[in-house]
Amino acid sequence: MFRDEVLSYPANKITEEQRKFYFNNGYLELKNFVPKRTLKELNTVTKQFINKSREITKSDSLFDLAPEHTNKKPVVRRIKRPDEQHTVYWDFASGLMADLAADLAGPDVVFHHSKLNFKWFDSSDKVKWHQDIQFFPHTNYNVFTIGCYLEDTDMDNGPLGVLPKSHEGKLYNQYDASGNWVGGLSREDAGSIDLLKVQYLMGNAGSITIHNCRTLHSSPPSRSQSPRPLLLNCYSSADAKAYTPHPDKSKNAYRVVRGIQSLWAQHDPRPCLIPPDWSGGYTSIYAAQAGEDK
Repeated sequence: MFRDEVLSYPANKITEEQRKFYFNNGYLELKNFVPKRTLKELNTVTKQFINKSREITKSDSLFDLAPEHTNKKPVVRRIKRPDEQHTVYWDFASGLMADLAADLAGPDVVFHHSKLNFKWFDSSDKVKWHQDIQFFPHTNYNVFTIGCYLEDTDMDNGPLGVLPKSHEGKLYNQYDASGNWVGGLSREDAGSIDLLKVQYLMGNAGSITIHNCRTLHSSPPSRSQSPRPLLLNCYSSADAKAYTPHPDKSKNAYRVVRGIQSLWAQHDPRPCLIPPDWSGGYTSIYAAQAGEDK
Protein backbone atom coordinates (compact mmCIF):
# COMPACT_ATOMS: atom_id res chain seq x y z
CA MET A 1 0.00 0.00 0.00
CA PHE A 2 1.42 3.32 -1.05
CA ARG A 3 1.70 6.45 1.11
CA ASP A 4 -1.48 8.25 0.07
CA GLU A 5 -3.58 5.12 0.58
CA VAL A 6 -2.16 4.62 4.07
CA LEU A 7 -2.81 8.26 4.95
CA SER A 8 -6.46 7.86 3.98
CA TYR A 9 -6.93 5.77 7.14
CA PRO A 10 -6.80 7.35 10.61
CA ALA A 11 -3.69 6.83 12.76
CA ASN A 12 -4.18 5.29 16.19
CA LYS A 13 -0.79 5.08 17.92
CA ILE A 14 0.99 8.09 16.44
CA THR A 15 -0.05 11.53 15.26
CA GLU A 16 -0.67 12.50 11.66
CA GLU A 17 2.38 14.74 11.86
CA GLN A 18 4.56 11.81 12.98
CA ARG A 19 3.18 9.60 10.24
CA LYS A 20 3.88 12.17 7.54
CA PHE A 21 7.38 12.67 8.97
CA TYR A 22 8.04 8.94 8.56
CA PHE A 23 6.88 8.88 4.93
CA ASN A 24 8.85 12.03 4.10
CA ASN A 25 12.07 11.06 5.86
CA GLY A 26 12.12 7.26 5.93
CA TYR A 27 12.39 6.98 9.70
CA LEU A 28 10.71 7.91 12.97
CA GLU A 29 11.61 7.84 16.66
CA LEU A 30 9.16 7.64 19.55
CA LYS A 31 10.53 8.39 23.00
CA ASN A 32 9.41 6.33 26.03
CA PHE A 33 6.72 4.58 23.97
CA VAL A 34 6.60 1.14 25.61
CA PRO A 35 4.92 0.75 29.04
CA LYS A 36 7.34 -0.02 31.88
CA ARG A 37 5.59 -3.26 32.78
CA THR A 38 5.96 -4.58 29.22
CA LEU A 39 9.58 -3.48 29.17
CA LYS A 40 10.28 -5.31 32.43
CA GLU A 41 8.81 -8.53 31.02
CA LEU A 42 10.95 -8.25 27.87
CA ASN A 43 14.12 -7.64 29.87
CA THR A 44 13.46 -10.52 32.26
CA VAL A 45 13.09 -12.99 29.39
CA THR A 46 16.11 -11.54 27.57
CA LYS A 47 18.35 -12.05 30.60
CA GLN A 48 17.19 -15.67 30.77
CA PHE A 49 18.33 -16.21 27.19
CA ILE A 50 21.70 -14.57 27.82
CA ASN A 51 22.28 -16.97 30.69
CA LYS A 52 21.25 -19.87 28.46
CA SER A 53 23.87 -18.84 25.90
CA ARG A 54 26.61 -19.62 28.44
CA GLU A 55 25.97 -23.30 27.74
CA ILE A 56 27.02 -23.15 24.07
CA THR A 57 30.34 -22.38 22.39
CA LYS A 58 29.40 -21.49 18.82
CA SER A 59 26.53 -19.93 16.91
CA ASP A 60 23.50 -22.12 16.36
CA SER A 61 19.85 -21.84 15.34
CA LEU A 62 19.05 -19.69 18.38
CA PHE A 63 22.14 -17.57 19.03
CA ASP A 64 24.59 -15.68 16.86
CA LEU A 65 27.72 -15.43 19.00
CA ALA A 66 30.72 -13.16 18.71
CA PRO A 67 34.15 -14.84 18.52
CA GLU A 68 34.84 -13.55 22.06
CA HIS A 69 31.87 -15.41 23.57
CA THR A 70 32.67 -17.55 26.62
CA ASN A 71 30.78 -19.13 29.49
CA LYS A 72 32.04 -16.49 31.89
CA LYS A 73 31.55 -13.61 29.47
CA PRO A 74 28.65 -14.23 27.11
CA VAL A 75 28.76 -12.10 23.96
CA VAL A 76 25.52 -12.73 22.09
CA ARG A 77 25.28 -10.67 18.93
CA ARG A 78 21.75 -11.80 18.16
CA ILE A 79 18.90 -13.88 19.51
CA LYS A 80 17.37 -15.30 16.36
CA ARG A 81 13.62 -15.40 15.77
CA PRO A 82 12.65 -14.24 19.27
CA ASP A 83 9.01 -14.26 18.18
CA GLU A 84 9.03 -18.07 18.29
CA GLN A 85 11.39 -18.42 21.25
CA HIS A 86 9.08 -17.00 23.92
CA THR A 87 5.48 -15.86 24.15
CA VAL A 88 6.53 -12.53 25.72
CA TYR A 89 8.34 -11.60 22.50
CA TRP A 90 5.47 -12.71 20.27
CA ASP A 91 2.84 -10.98 22.40
CA PHE A 92 4.83 -7.77 21.98
CA ALA A 93 5.26 -8.23 18.21
CA SER A 94 1.62 -9.17 17.59
CA GLY A 95 0.22 -6.68 20.11
CA LEU A 96 1.49 -3.15 20.67
CA MET A 97 4.00 -3.24 17.81
CA ALA A 98 1.41 -4.56 15.36
CA ASP A 99 -0.92 -1.71 16.35
CA LEU A 100 1.89 0.74 15.64
CA ALA A 101 2.71 -1.00 12.34
CA ALA A 102 -0.88 -0.52 11.13
CA ASP A 103 -0.38 3.25 11.24
CA LEU A 104 2.34 2.90 8.59
CA ALA A 105 1.37 -0.19 6.61
CA GLY A 106 -2.35 0.46 6.42
CA PRO A 107 -5.05 -1.67 8.03
CA ASP A 108 -3.74 -5.00 6.67
CA VAL A 109 -0.39 -5.87 8.23
CA VAL A 110 1.87 -8.89 7.76
CA PHE A 111 4.63 -9.88 10.18
CA HIS A 112 7.91 -10.71 8.45
CA HIS A 113 10.57 -11.41 11.09
CA SER A 114 12.09 -10.44 14.40
CA LYS A 115 15.58 -10.40 15.90
CA LEU A 116 17.17 -9.14 19.08
CA ASN A 117 20.50 -7.45 18.35
CA PHE A 118 23.11 -6.55 20.95
CA LYS A 119 26.14 -4.29 21.27
CA TRP A 120 28.75 -5.59 23.72
CA PHE A 121 31.85 -3.40 23.33
CA ASP A 122 33.54 -6.18 21.34
CA SER A 123 35.46 -6.28 18.07
CA SER A 124 32.48 -7.13 15.85
CA ASP A 125 29.70 -4.93 17.15
CA LYS A 126 29.82 -2.25 14.47
CA VAL A 127 27.08 -2.52 11.85
CA LYS A 128 28.14 -1.00 8.53
CA TRP A 129 25.93 1.05 6.23
CA HIS A 130 23.28 -1.03 4.51
CA GLN A 131 19.67 -1.20 3.39
CA ASP A 132 17.28 -3.96 4.44
CA ILE A 133 15.16 -4.70 1.39
CA GLN A 134 18.02 -6.34 -0.53
CA PHE A 135 17.93 -9.11 2.11
CA PHE A 136 14.24 -9.85 1.46
CA PRO A 137 12.82 -8.21 -1.73
CA HIS A 138 9.08 -7.51 -1.86
CA THR A 139 6.80 -6.35 -4.65
CA ASN A 140 6.62 -2.89 -3.08
CA TYR A 141 8.54 -0.95 -0.47
CA ASN A 142 5.98 -0.59 2.30
CA VAL A 143 8.18 -2.78 4.46
CA PHE A 144 9.73 -1.43 7.64
CA THR A 145 11.39 -2.38 10.90
CA ILE A 146 10.31 -1.22 14.35
CA GLY A 147 13.03 -1.33 16.98
CA CYS A 148 12.63 -1.11 20.75
CA TYR A 149 15.56 -0.18 22.98
CA LEU A 150 15.42 -2.44 26.03
CA GLU A 151 18.02 -0.33 27.83
CA ASP A 152 18.80 3.40 27.85
CA THR A 153 20.76 4.19 24.68
CA ASP A 154 22.95 7.17 23.81
CA MET A 155 26.02 7.67 21.60
CA ASP A 156 28.14 5.54 23.95
CA ASN A 157 25.93 2.51 23.28
CA GLY A 158 26.14 2.40 19.48
CA PRO A 159 22.67 3.70 18.57
CA LEU A 160 20.93 3.24 15.24
CA GLY A 161 21.97 5.90 12.74
CA VAL A 162 19.83 6.71 9.68
CA LEU A 163 20.29 8.91 6.62
CA PRO A 164 17.08 10.95 6.26
CA LYS A 165 15.28 10.76 2.90
CA SER A 166 17.61 8.02 1.62
CA HIS A 167 14.56 5.77 1.21
CA GLU A 168 13.75 7.81 -1.90
CA GLY A 169 17.26 7.38 -3.30
CA LYS A 170 19.05 4.47 -4.94
CA LEU A 171 19.38 0.92 -3.74
CA TYR A 172 23.00 -0.20 -3.42
CA ASN A 173 24.84 -3.34 -4.41
CA GLN A 174 25.54 -5.35 -1.24
CA TYR A 175 27.88 -7.89 -2.86
CA ASP A 176 31.64 -7.37 -2.95
CA ALA A 177 33.77 -7.25 -6.11
CA SER A 178 34.19 -11.05 -6.00
CA GLY A 179 30.45 -11.66 -5.88
CA ASN A 180 30.30 -12.49 -2.16
CA TRP A 181 27.29 -11.26 -0.23
CA VAL A 182 28.52 -8.84 2.43
CA GLY A 183 25.22 -7.30 3.47
CA GLY A 184 26.47 -3.75 3.23
CA LEU A 185 27.73 -0.96 1.04
CA SER A 186 31.19 -0.99 -0.49
CA ARG A 187 33.78 1.31 1.05
CA GLU A 188 33.41 3.62 -1.94
CA ASP A 189 29.62 3.82 -1.67
CA ALA A 190 29.73 4.27 2.10
CA GLY A 191 32.28 7.03 1.64
CA SER A 192 29.79 9.00 -0.45
CA ILE A 193 27.35 9.34 2.46
CA ASP A 194 27.17 12.82 3.95
CA LEU A 195 27.75 11.99 7.61
CA LEU A 196 26.69 15.47 8.67
CA LYS A 197 23.14 14.55 7.68
CA VAL A 198 23.02 11.32 9.70
CA GLN A 199 20.50 11.21 12.54
CA TYR A 200 21.24 8.98 15.52
CA LEU A 201 18.12 7.60 17.17
CA MET A 202 18.57 7.48 20.94
CA GLY A 203 16.40 7.38 24.02
CA ASN A 204 15.54 5.78 27.31
CA ALA A 205 14.56 2.14 27.56
CA GLY A 206 11.21 1.70 25.84
CA SER A 207 11.97 4.21 23.09
CA ILE A 208 11.12 3.17 19.54
CA THR A 209 12.98 3.45 16.25
CA ILE A 210 11.31 2.90 12.88
CA HIS A 211 13.05 2.81 9.51
CA ASN A 212 11.85 2.03 6.02
CA CYS A 213 13.34 -0.94 4.18
CA ARG A 214 15.12 1.37 1.71
CA THR A 215 16.57 3.72 4.35
CA LEU A 216 20.35 3.70 4.69
CA HIS A 217 21.30 2.89 8.27
CA SER A 218 24.18 1.70 10.41
CA SER A 219 25.30 1.76 14.01
CA PRO A 220 28.72 2.71 15.42
CA PRO A 221 30.67 0.53 17.85
CA SER A 222 29.66 0.65 21.48
CA ARG A 223 31.90 2.50 23.92
CA SER A 224 30.08 1.11 26.93
CA GLN A 225 30.73 -2.08 28.89
CA SER A 226 26.97 -2.47 29.34
CA PRO A 227 25.18 -4.38 26.54
CA ARG A 228 22.72 -2.53 24.32
CA PRO A 229 19.78 -4.76 23.32
CA LEU A 230 17.57 -3.61 20.44
CA LEU A 231 14.50 -5.75 19.76
CA LEU A 232 13.56 -5.48 16.08
CA ASN A 233 10.28 -6.50 14.46
CA CYS A 234 9.74 -6.21 10.71
CA TYR A 235 6.34 -5.77 9.06
CA SER A 236 4.88 -5.13 5.64
CA SER A 237 1.65 -4.00 4.11
CA ALA A 238 -0.31 -7.12 3.19
CA ASP A 239 -0.06 -6.24 -0.51
CA ALA A 240 3.75 -6.23 -0.37
CA LYS A 241 4.60 -9.80 -1.31
CA ALA A 242 8.00 -11.39 -0.77
CA TYR A 243 9.44 -13.08 -3.85
CA THR A 244 12.72 -14.58 -2.61
CA PRO A 245 13.30 -17.16 0.16
CA HIS A 246 13.03 -15.81 3.69
CA PRO A 247 16.47 -15.29 5.32
CA ASP A 248 15.44 -16.73 8.68
CA LYS A 249 11.86 -17.89 8.61
CA SER A 250 10.07 -18.38 11.91
CA LYS A 251 6.74 -20.08 12.45
CA ASN A 252 5.13 -16.64 12.49
CA ALA A 253 6.61 -15.34 9.24
CA TYR A 254 3.96 -13.94 6.88
CA ARG A 255 1.23 -14.11 9.51
CA VAL A 256 -1.44 -11.45 9.22
CA VAL A 257 -1.31 -9.56 12.52
CA ARG A 258 -3.86 -6.86 11.66
CA GLY A 259 -6.68 -6.84 9.13
CA ILE A 260 -6.87 -9.45 6.40
CA GLN A 261 -4.59 -11.05 3.84
CA SER A 262 -4.42 -9.30 0.47
CA LEU A 263 -5.15 -11.42 -2.58
CA TRP A 264 -3.43 -8.90 -4.84
CA ALA A 265 0.17 -7.78 -4.89
CA GLN A 266 0.89 -4.10 -5.37
CA HIS A 267 4.01 -3.48 -7.47
CA ASP A 268 6.50 -0.64 -7.19
CA PRO A 269 8.30 -0.25 -10.55
CA ARG A 270 11.68 0.48 -8.92
CA PRO A 271 13.97 -2.58 -9.16
CA CYS A 272 15.57 -4.41 -6.24
CA LEU A 273 18.85 -6.30 -5.90
CA ILE A 274 18.37 -10.05 -5.47
CA PRO A 275 20.16 -11.62 -2.47
CA PRO A 276 21.71 -15.09 -2.29
CA ASP A 277 19.35 -18.06 -2.07
CA TRP A 278 18.63 -18.14 1.67
CA SER A 279 16.81 -21.49 1.51
CA GLY A 280 20.04 -23.20 2.54
CA GLY A 281 20.33 -21.15 5.73
CA TYR A 282 21.32 -17.72 6.99
CA THR A 283 23.64 -16.54 9.76
CA SER A 284 23.40 -12.81 10.47
CA ILE A 285 24.44 -9.41 9.16
CA TYR A 286 27.26 -9.45 11.70
CA ALA A 287 28.73 -12.60 10.20
CA ALA A 288 28.27 -11.35 6.63
CA GLN A 289 29.83 -7.96 7.25
CA ALA A 290 32.73 -9.52 9.19
CA GLY A 291 33.43 -11.92 6.31
CA GLU A 292 32.67 -14.99 8.42
CA ASP A 293 30.36 -16.43 5.75
CA LYS A 294 32.93 -16.53 2.94
